[in-house]
Amino acid sequence: MSHPESLTIPDPVRPGLSLSRTIFRFPDNHVLPGFWLSFGVTMGWVSSLVLLPLLALFAKASSAGMGQMLHAVLAPRALAALELSFGVAAIAALINLPLGLLLAWVLVRIPFPGRSVADAIVDLPFALPTAVAGITLATLYGPSGWIGAPLASIGIQIAFTRLGIVLALIFIGLPFVVRSVAPVLADFPAEQEEAATTLGASPWQSFRRVMLPALLPALLSGFGLAFARGVGEYGSVIFISSNIPMVSEIAPTLIVSELQEFHYASAACIGLVMLAGSALSLVLVAALQRHWASPASRKHRLVAGGQK
Repeated sequence: MSHPESLTIPDPVRPGLSLSRTIFRFPDNHVLPGFWLSFGVTMGWVSSLVLLPLLALFAKASSAGMGQMLHAVLAPRALAALELSFGVAAIAALINLPLGLLLAWVLVRIPFPGRSVADAIVDLPFALPTAVAGITLATLYGPSGWIGAPLASIGIQIAFTRLGIVLALIFIGLPFVVRSVAPVLADFPAEQEEAATTLGASPWQSFRRVMLPALLPALLSGFGLAFARGVGEYGSVIFISSNIPMVSEIAPTLIVSELQEFHYASAACIGLVMLAGSALSLVLVAALQRHWASPASRKHRLVAGGQK
């Protein structure tokens, strides 16, 4: 990042006088040699992998014209698919907040045999192909599965319903919350907990008033990442969902259907809406994190905590 520096230089017009100039100078302690070369290669790589595909998607959607864009997005089938995708992603991300916090707490604060193995298993959804995850969930929760069969005997069906979609998104999104919260828990100063206990706070009061404010930005980050991932999840959902239009069809499945019917512009329009929704959620989460970390917000929390 550039930093402003004030320099005094001779005035070429009026000898004997000097001018004060504020310039921007990059720091000299670069880790990588050749700053501009490293910067150019990095930006070119990022542009080719991220910006250009996004621009191509936007250009393809715009080529259809505003009328066709609105027709593609506002069609009943598209609205139902988008509503289902954003709805189940939000529900799964909300469920992952307490689950991820509890799992991170156990992994960080409670020593037990096999903790390193359990910590590695948390990352399994990152490495597991989504299709394999979907087949596994369908095998477990299907009508003849180990868990699905007993539930079906009492009238509860998970696979091929919206509940199955939520379950798949919980499986996919849980590691995002755990990996966002665990480092904050590990680095949380024990002195603050000890001070709260010394002042007479119960364990719940210590957690709610001391630890939770510090964990909230990490929880928001985990929620945003889990939600954004859930909105676009496809591989694990198609095996556990019935994929019936207007009932259990998610937006990624609709996009694939549009592509198979050679409706490329309609698929691009629906994808653009999904992209905008995911990006907006991440922007809102970042704004909430900045607000929570602002001095005014911290002062307000301290005053409110002192009045209780």
